[in-house]
Amino acid sequence: MQHPWIVYLTAYLGVRIHRARTAPSRGASAVEWVIITAIIAGVALGLATLIKTLVEQKSNDIQGTFGGGGGGGGGDS
Repeated sequence: MQHPWIVYLTAYLGVRIHRARTAPSRGASAVEWVIITAIIAGVALGLATLIKTLVEQKSNDIQGTFGGGGGGGGGDS
């Protein structure tokens, strides 16, 4: 003989599991939204870092080409 609470809990969980398995899909769950958002944020952060690095490299190339700019170097006056 089983305890009444065990019988009740088994029946309750069986109904809940059956409902969860047969329920129609209503779109993404909260966990899926979190995962999708994290992936998008990671890609955006990676692209921002890449763009920043490329801009800094080009800036350094330009500064090297023009001797650092500024025009204050002791020329032939």
